[in-house]
Amino acid sequence: MTTLVTGATGNTGRHVVAELVRRGEHVRALTRNPAAAEGRLPAEAELVAGTHTAPETLDSALDGVSRLHITATAGLADVGPELVRRAVDAGVRRLTVLWGGWVGPVEKAVADSGVEWTRLEAQEFMCNALTWAESIRAEGVVREPFDLPSAVVHEADIGAVAAAALLDDGHAGNAYNLTGPESLTTRERITILSRATGRDIDLVRITHEQAVDRLVSTGVSRADAEYVIGWHAAPPEEAMTVDDTVERVTGRPARTFAQWAAEHAHRF
Repeated sequence: MTTLVTGATGNTGRHVVAELVRRGEHVRALTRNPAAAEGRLPAEAELVAGTHTAPETLDSALDGVSRLHITATAGLADVGPELVRRAVDAGVRRLTVLWGGWVGPVEKAVADSGVEWTRLEAQEFMCNALTWAESIRAEGVVREPFDLPSAVVHEADIGAVAAAALLDDGHAGNAYNLTGPESLTTRERITILSRATGRDIDLVRITHEQAVDRLVSTGVSRADAEYVIGWHAAPPEEAMTVDDTVERVTGRPARTFAQWAAEHAHRF
């Protein structure tokens, strides 16, 4: 059997690919630039060119595929239902979708697909801390408007749960809330990064509006920036509360932020 992974070089997609390959699955990795993806994904993965936001171009990528992992990304809301329809018509019988933070059109299409599906409701990713890397390297500071707790989840744990849902029975129809094993404030994560990097890092508080403007300056629309910063200003209870789903699904404890920090210390 073959599993197609969309967004295969993204923060979570590459971990889905790696875990499926580790478990002996034949994986087709969808990426806009297969040449650039070489060396970033396991050599056993079959790299195919394309993007899930253009499902009409994916007939060859879907050929022979029985399982599909979808990452809900910008631009997918309008075409997600068509992607799901084409996948089911092509013979896909098991779907996983990493949600975009809410149950939108693609998530609904997956649930209404008529085949086995699992929705991965991951909370804040640990890799969001990489947005601090430049200011930590240059000044030894992190600038954020809030210091609230978040049960951040390791991207590799998302990949492990996705692989289990795709390959193992018993996960169909489930919406899995995914968190890490600890709920940590911004300051607590900075302290862990300080230990991992061996350098002092300070938290500098900025205003809500400064945070929005900073995000807009990276090319994000103001509406989306307001949504993201608003989420961090008042995160849902699920994002702040530890959930044991990773351990229940994978059979091992969720990875800690200290583990993530040790893996990525060189980037700070």
